[in-house]
Amino acid sequence: MKHERIGIKWKIFLYLLGFTAFLLVLLWVIQTVYLEDFYKTIKKNELENALDNVKSVLEDEDAEEAVELIASSYDICVVVTDIYGNQLYSSDQNMQCSIHKLRKDQLKDIIEQAVINDGSYSIESGNDDNNILKHDMEMGGYFDRYNDRFEPDRFNNMPDHTDAESTIRADVVTLSNDREVVVMINTIITPVDATVHTLRIQLIYISVIMVVLSLVLALIISWRISKPIVKINESAKKLGEGDYDVQFDGTSYKEVAELSKTLNQTTEELAKAEGLQRELLANVSHDLRTPLTMITAYSEVMRDLPGENTPENVQVIIDEAKRLTNLVNDLLDVSKLQAGVSQLELKEYDLTNSIETVLQRYSKFVEQNGYIIDFKYDRHINVVADEYKMFQVIYNLVNNAINYSGESKTVYVRQSVFGEIARIEVIDTGEGISADELDNVWERYYKIDKSHKRAVMGTGLGLSIVKNILKLHNVQFGVSSEPEKGTTFWFEMKIV
Repeated sequence: MKHERIGIKWKIFLYLLGFTAFLLVLLWVIQTVYLEDFYKTIKKNELENALDNVKSVLEDEDAEEAVELIASSYDICVVVTDIYGNQLYSSDQNMQCSIHKLRKDQLKDIIEQAVINDGSYSIESGNDDNNILKHDMEMGGYFDRYNDRFEPDRFNNMPDHTDAESTIRADVVTLSNDREVVVMINTIITPVDATVHTLRIQLIYISVIMVVLSLVLALIISWRISKPIVKINESAKKLGEGDYDVQFDGTSYKEVAELSKTLNQTTEELAKAEGLQRELLANVSHDLRTPLTMITAYSEVMRDLPGENTPENVQVIIDEAKRLTNLVNDLLDVSKLQAGVSQLELKEYDLTNSIETVLQRYSKFVEQNGYIIDFKYDRHINVVADEYKMFQVIYNLVNNAINYSGESKTVYVRQSVFGEIARIEVIDTGEGISADELDNVWERYYKIDKSHKRAVMGTGLGLSIVKNILKLHNVQFGVSSEPEKGTTFWFEMKIV
């Protein structure tokens, strides 16, 4: 896909640039399309607040000063009259104020409309609407009612037209002494043209500055973020080519540092796995070649030399064939266990009796080769496990102990009980294992001295099988050792 070929640097750059463009568009829409609506809404809310504040101070001793202060704070005009239009308090804080230019009869008309409309009346004016004569006509036909009493030119001195839109609000307020007064407030609710023009010029400069800064910032951020990732990618390519000496160095920020650490650990594991794979291939080849060579050699001797068809030679062939069979079976067992396809057949059985059965298998071998296997326990215990697989575990641990028992040829098997937990230990008396090698002994064909020797018994895969079976049973297990003092393999199971 085309977009998949875009580098992370340019993707980050485009995202940041797009975000800046979105902010600019949003800013322009707000400032050019909705500025007037925002301004009107704010001014109307201020008008309501101012009206409430004026109402709250009408019965104060310094009501006149308080009204003056409120009018000044909100930049509005305030007129407080009685119900007949007689002025009580007044504050003119706006040059375009309308209510201070109204005559008393016009004020009375507004008061009349407030009374008719449940104590509150509003007039919104703008352009021609600001003509008080038109207001009079809207307010119940004032001009029609008084046309016969006044001269036709009585409205010639009305307030001048203005382009600004304003609002007059009149509320009837009943004081604590049941006296009724009228609070009239007038404010401009459209922004001044000069202010709008200034804001738009300012917005142009802001937009240019934001575009330039966003370009520079997007380039810097995208470069800083992408640089360590690009570097890691180059190292990963080398790793993919089989270079396990490559190092991932990313310390620019937390996620990259963690990724570098993970990849370095992966590299170490891959290098270790590569070495183990080569060693495994060499060792398996050796273990396969040796019995095959002996089978071939003895078979040819029995075929070509008269009198060599003896039971001893046939037994050698049988033994080597069994060794081959065991090796293949162990390889299959390891593969199944590691692939997770091997299933447990759990049941309750006597673990102590199972250990004794394993040791009986070695009776002839012990007698012929001078080995000693010492098993000690307090009582028979029952566990729930896969009996056949746990039999393999014990068998392979004893095999391993025999192979590394050293000159003493002594192996100790111990069964200890701690509450509901049984601990099985298989101890050899060999050379022991250094601390830095302990974690590796469970690997297939891992050798401490790195020289492959044919095991006295088994195939060299026993400990790998043990590890996987014990993990499958989800039990605790481990190994402890000291150089020149032998090694102890152990596992623990719950008693039932």
